[in-house]
Amino acid sequence: MGAEAKKETLGFQTEAKQLLHLMIHSLYSNKEIFLRELISNASDAADKLRFAALAKPELFEEDSDLKITVDFDAKKKTIRISDNGIGMTREEIVENLGTIAKSGTAQFLESLTGDEKKDSNLIGQFGVGFYSAFIVADRVEVFSRKAGEPAAKGVKWESSGESDFIVEAVDKTDRGTSIVLHLKKEEKEFAEGFRLRGIVRKYADHISIPVMMLKEDHGIDDVEEKEDGKKAKKKVPEYEAVNSARALWTRPRNELNDDEYKEFYKHISHDFEDPLDWSHNRVEGKLEYTSLLYLPTRAPFDMWNRDAARGLKLYVQRVFIMDDAEQFLPMYLRFVKGVVDSNDISLNVSREILQKDPAVDSMKSALTKRVLDMLSKLKKKNKEGYQKFWDEFGQVLKEGPAEDGANKEKIAKLLLFSTTHNGEPTQDQSLEDYVSRMQEGQTKIYYVSGESFNTVKNSPHLEVFRKKGIEVLLLTDRVDEWFISHLMEFDGKQFQDVTRGELDLGKLDSDEDKKQQEEQDKNAASLLERIKTTLGDKVAEVRTTNRLTDSPACLSIAEDDMGTQMRKIMEAAGQAIPESKPNLEINTGHPLIEKLDKEADEDRFNDLTSILFDQASLAEGGQLDDPSSYIQKLNKLLLDLSN
Repeated sequence: MGAEAKKETLGFQTEAKQLLHLMIHSLYSNKEIFLRELISNASDAADKLRFAALAKPELFEEDSDLKITVDFDAKKKTIRISDNGIGMTREEIVENLGTIAKSGTAQFLESLTGDEKKDSNLIGQFGVGFYSAFIVADRVEVFSRKAGEPAAKGVKWESSGESDFIVEAVDKTDRGTSIVLHLKKEEKEFAEGFRLRGIVRKYADHISIPVMMLKEDHGIDDVEEKEDGKKAKKKVPEYEAVNSARALWTRPRNELNDDEYKEFYKHISHDFEDPLDWSHNRVEGKLEYTSLLYLPTRAPFDMWNRDAARGLKLYVQRVFIMDDAEQFLPMYLRFVKGVVDSNDISLNVSREILQKDPAVDSMKSALTKRVLDMLSKLKKKNKEGYQKFWDEFGQVLKEGPAEDGANKEKIAKLLLFSTTHNGEPTQDQSLEDYVSRMQEGQTKIYYVSGESFNTVKNSPHLEVFRKKGIEVLLLTDRVDEWFISHLMEFDGKQFQDVTRGELDLGKLDSDEDKKQQEEQDKNAASLLERIKTTLGDKVAEVRTTNRLTDSPACLSIAEDDMGTQMRKIMEAAGQAIPESKPNLEINTGHPLIEKLDKEADEDRFNDLTSILFDQASLAEGGQLDDPSSYIQKLNKLLLDLSN
């Protein structure tokens, strides 16, 4: 193979260029994290080799002592981070270091605002470990050889972090990867032993393999015999482990402090923010396993991509098996990060085997309850912290009742809602709060749903509830109607959509209310017939209502009809939707309805009726079939009033 065939200049993927630009311009306020990220990647490479060697022990190449080595040269202003892990082929180097193979990358980059503080947090959530090298380096070299490949299959990658990179074949006798950072002039402080040791101890103490550095005196004395027979002393480099090299989750909780837990979270998640909370637990008995579960502070950029990688890091008897083992937690808890280490699963396990393993099912059930208990404690003890969690992950948690019937009640206790408590919209109320305030004789939990908060808080359907002081949940998330249909009840109280069916308040209606409603029905029979004739097949029924006190009319849906939000979700998914028509309900005590009843001019009656129907639709947040016709009729009415 000629030299030209061995060496090639390639361009970065567009998204990689953009992220490199952000790295180089130091969006991170804490530059030392570059070493944490590179050591973390090296640790992952060692884990992957240990796993691969279960099936192919020869991959160790007679060197099973896995380690990471950090060297530096103050004069040359270089740092070298080396590992003897799995290594990379030429194709893998181009793929891993030249592109960012993550779904949603383009949308993520579009979300960057130009505000350095906010953007640095976003980048931290995205996880761009290797590229953080360019925070401190103006040139980076990577030397790698895949375990099991011959020395001639080594590869070198080099870039200045601009538009392209160079890849060439090199001989590399030892397996694994070495990254050489050529530091910027202003970052020479990092080419000092004391500085690097401090960073390693701070960020890598929890890593399960040793991070080696030269001893402070650079070695031990050794005696060398020269050709002339004389003996002389020389320094032989001697390395020592800087970190404790013991997997953090295997250590007792009383040995660990909060900072160690936080750093381990950043190692496994590649997040740059501290976790919101965590739970470390060892189970012994029929099953033996250790779990360390974390709640992130912020939602990942791809949380709503249900195909995105998710799940826990799986270890079996301290041996790394796989990233993103999604079988240990349900989909609605996909934001949870962490580690599970089992003694009951086979070392040669696959994702397919995990799906059929009864031990995994038992662990999933227990881990799910542990997460829900962690959330319950956070909600009780740290209201501000739980509010942060809810703002980021509340909508995902609402998927729970449909996916996890066994824990439906536990999930329901974690949900927060806006309600009409105290007569005004009040946010972040729990269902337990609501039930504790229910009126005597109230048997249902009332709710109204819509696309926006303004729509639901001003819904005409709330008028009678305000009058009687009955609290109503205000639902605006797209998933609300769907998850309520699966939750169905809480604490023995059924949920009731205030826009659905004929409103029956049961014992909350007085005898006087019921008598008044009967009289309305009796006196309005002819008006209802006229309105129904005018609207024709636009409505299923026209009737009087007990829902309204201030508005002239509102729309309701039949008891078994699909709600507006659910219809929109199904439409967006391209699913067939059963046809349904609303009911028009009128407030016979409203002056506009009284005037309509007395209107003798049929054309004017028809116009007023159409306007009334369209206004009721708009009040629900609906869209008019013919906005132009509505405007023309309204303008005509306004002109008549001005004459």
